[in-house]
Amino acid sequence: MLGSGKKTATHKGFIRKILFHSQGFPIFLVCTVLAILFVLFRMKVVELDYGIHDLNKKIDQVRVDQKELNAQKSRLLSVKNLRNMATKHNLNQPRRDQIIVIPKTVETTND
Repeated sequence: MLGSGKKTATHKGFIRKILFHSQGFPIFLVCTVLAILFVLFRMKVVELDYGIHDLNKKIDQVRVDQKELNAQKSRLLSVKNLRNMATKHNLNQPRRDQIIVIPKTVETTND
């Protein structure tokens, strides 16, 4: 028991001697700063990863919403639905004299 106490005292003295030596202290500081920077960068990477995951979930949800809206649009613009709406609102097929064909205009560039 007494021997182990003496060993720890010599180890503490050795560590103090190295850490507070003119060459050991800068190395200790550099290692400490590098360890802190490593932890900070790792935390930032994890934070950004969570942000990317949340954005990907939102993108997937928007894609699902877009598909649902396209399906709803297709249902509303279906021929069957348009015919039902026309009869509901008392609309008839246009006569030949009611149809006007608008010619496609050719755009000219000003040179």
